[in-house]
Amino acid sequence: MLQAYLAEAVSEPLAWLILLGLSGMLVWKLIGPARANLRLVVQIMFFSVMTAVLALGNIPLDQSDDLRTFDADSFLVVFAQLLWWLHLSWAVIGIVRIYLQLEGRPREARLLQDIVVGIVYLCVALSALAFVFGAPIGTLIATSGVIAITLGLALQNTLGDVFSGIALNVGHAYVLGDWIVLEDGMEGRVVASTWRSTQILTIANNIVVLPNSVLAKLKLTNVSRPDESHLITLTVRVMPTKLPSVIEREMQTALFGCNLIMKDPPPLVILGTLDAVALEIRLLFRVSNPFLKINAQNEVIDRFYRQCRSSGIKIAFPPSAIVSVREAEVDALTLPEAVFLQLIDDIPIFSRLLPPERARLAQSGVARELQKGEVVVSQGTLAKSMVVIRSGVISVQRGGQEVKRLSAGDYFGEDSLLAELIEADTLVALTRVIAYEITRESFADLLAVRPEIADEVAAKLSARSDEGARLPDTTKGQVHGSPNLFASIRTIFSA
Repeated sequence: MLQAYLAEAVSEPLAWLILLGLSGMLVWKLIGPARANLRLVVQIMFFSVMTAVLALGNIPLDQSDDLRTFDADSFLVVFAQLLWWLHLSWAVIGIVRIYLQLEGRPREARLLQDIVVGIVYLCVALSALAFVFGAPIGTLIATSGVIAITLGLALQNTLGDVFSGIALNVGHAYVLGDWIVLEDGMEGRVVASTWRSTQILTIANNIVVLPNSVLAKLKLTNVSRPDESHLITLTVRVMPTKLPSVIEREMQTALFGCNLIMKDPPPLVILGTLDAVALEIRLLFRVSNPFLKINAQNEVIDRFYRQCRSSGIKIAFPPSAIVSVREAEVDALTLPEAVFLQLIDDIPIFSRLLPPERARLAQSGVARELQKGEVVVSQGTLAKSMVVIRSGVISVQRGGQEVKRLSAGDYFGEDSLLAELIEADTLVALTRVIAYEITRESFADLLAVRPEIADEVAAKLSARSDEGARLPDTTKGQVHGSPNLFASIRTIFSA
């Protein structure tokens, strides 16, 4: 008899509807949240099959007269109807999420997903109360409206944050990961956006939490659109002791030698106001992302100072300073030996030399002029001298790719002063270059007078090598390090 009852129950559409509803919940639980897409597809499939069973079995969705009495059959019908309404809500939510993912914006629409989920659950709950239990929805909605007004007045600030967050998400002002700048000067990357607030990671590595209602009222600049390249404007003032066109060319050279700024689009030099005291110049350049802004600006200032010093351009006093203007006298620093001496003073490996020794080294320097496109050093050639750049830009290339650029004040080939080394890079002049050479012979004359200088220079070169300032040479048997340098020194003075 039990078998007959089970067979009859299995043949009933109501039993199949309940079985499918419970099985769908079990399968949804077993899949787990890690496979969200599969979960959504399974929800829609189970709801489709349940709808087909509901239609073919003529199971009503509303409360009928024969179900007024509460018995076992009435309970099963109500239970099956509730399962169908629950799976309906899950299917609608699944379709909405699949649509948002196909649109390619699942993260920025997270808040919209939450709103849709809430609306779907509310509508399904009201529909289930009306159809399954026959509850008076009109009265319930009127009562809930009074409650909603009361809660709205009590939670006015919170609701303001919520609706501001909705407006920001719908308006696509930013998405997670964008770099934004606010009108009060604060800037950072958006790392989280919730119902009530937006979290911004600043350059100082701090998290700033802004209420959505406050953020919606501020003027906001999205630096990440259309890309993360960032324009920087630096204003400088120089004395008009040379033609503006000459000054413009020197400033272009200074920007051309920077490594941290973008080459495309090229940096710009804009000449501003001019009077008897100063020429105002605006340097415009771009960086690939906002995190490079500080380092790039520091590099541009350094290159600007070097270029002014090497070309004889003087930095002007600030507008607030009161100075007396007199006829310009011949500046000793314009003499080649004086310029080279000043360049030597800035080179760390010569910092322990005494002033007479640096002057002697400057006198032994040989001036060299290179034209644009000229190969300064070829890869694989033997370096026999150290070269210090006075003006111009040189490209350091490895394997056909540019590694970095050298400009006024930079130098290369310093290892060759103590050992015969093979250059691992190719150096090409990008502009007209004026440089000074220090040969091994002239440096050896200085070492013969004071041999302890060799140890000091070798220690400096070894420290530069350990810091990774120069990549290891790819030539066989070539090792950069203090043992090799000191061995070379012993070879020089072995006689």
